[in-house]
Order: sequence, then C-alpha cells, then structure tokens
Amino acid sequence: MEFKQLDLKPQGNWFQRKIWTPHGKRTLIYMLAGAVLSLIFSYITGDIEKLTLGENIYSLSIGAFFGFLITNSPCARGKC
Repeated sequence: MEFKQLDLKPQGNWFQRKIWTPHGKRTLIYMLAGAVLSLIFSYITGDIEKLTLGENIYSLSIGAFFGFLITNSPCARGKC
C-alpha cells in the first residue's frame, strides 16, 4: 500500500489569510479612495473649515462604506 506525501504549507497569521489577500487589498484601496473622494466632495460643496470634526469623520466613513460596498456586493463578486 502506498501513501502520498502530504505537503503542509504554513498559512501565516489571521491578517495574512483574511485581509492581505488580493481581494482584501482591493477592498482597502477602494475604501481609501471612497473616503478621499467623499472628503473632496465635502470640500467642493461646502466650506471645509466650517465643517466640524464629526461631520468630516461622518463624510469619510460614508465614502469608505461605499468603497467597501463596491468591492463586496454580490454583483461585484459575480453572484447576480
């Protein structure tokens, strides 16, 4: 009876397995781009000096959410 050799490769830590994948990198890039575009939009539509820190953080988080949604929606992953 012959047995095949089982080659086990180290999987790395949780961050490398879950976040630092090609899809994870693309998601982070889109979230950053969405946040920056949202901040630029806030600057164009209103005076950014008059906006409070809370409003700026809200704008950044909405932009990051849209970046996350673009890369992780079912249609973006080919499951429509």
